[in-house]
Amino acid sequence: MRILGYDKVIIVEGTTDKRKVKTIVKEPIEIICTNGTISATLLDEWVDTLYDKDVYVLVDADDAGEKLRKKLKREFPRAEHLYIDKMYREVASAPEFHLAAVLIAANIEVHTQYLDRG
Repeated sequence: MRILGYDKVIIVEGTTDKRKVKTIVKEPIEIICTNGTISATLLDEWVDTLYDKDVYVLVDADDAGEKLRKKLKREFPRAEHLYIDKMYREVASAPEFHLAAVLIAANIEVHTQYLDRG
């Protein structure tokens, strides 16, 4: 995996999550997908590649997301874990304003129009 020189990386579960987060984030940031699961080999590669990056984990608020989060906590103990409200269950179904608020709370720059609940 080649990270494009970004200092920050967000790990999400799926491509829909990636697309949604990418539209909200304003700063240059790498968003990578686990596609729901992650092999030990790929995880080892990520650990080597991301060791000097600010890693954020943004996964669904469901059983599969929590299982993945536990695995990522072991491999990336310094990662910052971002949580969506359980009522939305999935990153992809959370409203943009909610995701923007979660991201900005983690000091990730967002496009300001997504902070509006309108």
